[in-house]
Amino acid sequence: MIVTIDAMINTKKPQSILVVYSREECHLCQDMIHALQLRQKQSAFKFEVIDIDDDPQLVSRYGEHIPVLLAFKDGPEICHYHLDQAALDAYLSKIR
Repeated sequence: MIVTIDAMINTKKPQSILVVYSREECHLCQDMIHALQLRQKQSAFKFEVIDIDDDPQLVSRYGEHIPVLLAFKDGPEICHYHLDQAALDAYLSKIR
């Protein structure tokens, strides 16, 4: 489990690390990751990329439904296939 300093200070605040479930050879995944990296230049947030092919349970859960951006591991889905800027902005505004 990832614990941020914010999470340690205020346990009621959601974790601010986003998770992208993806696959290595997935152009949509690379597009979303790149879009998130560009978005980080405008607004401070962290994200991690998890390759679903490293975990059979993740393959079973997400299959071809990738990339998927979650608020945190097993958290609510923000968007999938393409980065939804409005949905990301809405989530980020809730946690700030």
